[in-house]
Amino acid sequence: MTEITLAARTAHMAWCALIALHTALQDGTVASEAQQNLFITRWLAEAKRTRRFPRETARDIDWLLKQGRTLGVRAKLPFKLNFLWNATTGTLDEQPDLYRLSHALDTAREYHWVYQVLADDQWQGRRRLTLNPEVNGVYVLKSSLDTAFNEAGKQCAPVRVRITGNVSGFQALLESSGWRTEQEDADQYFLNTREPSSLTPSGL
Repeated sequence: MTEITLAARTAHMAWCALIALHTALQDGTVASEAQQNLFITRWLAEAKRTRRFPRETARDIDWLLKQGRTLGVRAKLPFKLNFLWNATTGTLDEQPDLYRLSHALDTAREYHWVYQVLADDQWQGRRRLTLNPEVNGVYVLKSSLDTAFNEAGKQCAPVRVRITGNVSGFQALLESSGWRTEQEDADQYFLNTREPSSLTPSGL
């Protein structure tokens, strides 16, 4: 099976979900962001239960379902479906910064990387979390993530992370999603898009 065929199947799944959502919006059965996310989560769950789409789309469906069930309205499922549609019918580099990073982090988790968002007191100080350098892991500073993107998903400040284990492998994954690392200190890095940037990291 060719890569184009796989992309086309994912695009078809995303298109069907977006059309279903559009119809529900037109009918007035959903309105708010929370209702839209709930509608998509239920629609995807039913699609999975009835095997509506080929098994090649299962990874994307499971990923979207997990996002919807764990993040609720913060999952922004309509946004992510649009990303999948655009990514499989165009080029990934054209997609918003936030979603390209989110997709890279979730892909790492699917390959059994530890992914954790840390509070400021877990990042430094007496309660700093002790990390195992042998374990593949990426740890994101929550306060950095909260201020890194605007409402359109475009990066406006660096994302501070700690990376352990196979650092070069994670860097390659980021590169494929249009992101790059800049080492700050030891296991600490700044994440930025590949585009030239005037972003200036700020210390805590």
